[in-house]
Amino acid sequence: MFAELEVGARGQRELVVEQQHTALYWGSGLLPVLSTPQMVALMELAAVEAVDRKLPPGYQTVGIHLDVHHLAATPLGMRVTAWAELTAIEGRKLIFHVEAHDEAGKIGEGTHERFIIEVERFMHKAQMRGK
Repeated sequence: MFAELEVGARGQRELVVEQQHTALYWGSGLLPVLSTPQMVALMELAAVEAVDRKLPPGYQTVGIHLDVHHLAATPLGMRVTAWAELTAIEGRKLIFHVEAHDEAGKIGEGTHERFIIEVERFMHKAQMRGK
């Protein structure tokens, strides 16, 4: 069913750091530099880019685990590029190596796991939790 997924699939996302991407804005610190939550979100978007378009209609992936190190601060105005490479497929669990770089070098790296879900069933279970 997921035959189009292959180890080595890659996705990439980028942004230019603006106020809404900073630690100060997100409350994850008091400095006007790229926040860790925004770096992680960019890494997750890269993983989604790598695989979700290859899934059959009605299926998507959801994040289930992150182990990421934020290695360097990125100031306002700098471009950040994150990429994700699918390194393992374990049934419906997908494992990625993720990295983020700014114009000066590597700013983050780690692993990210996503799980393939059937959207309708997933949303039904989520809605039932609220009842």
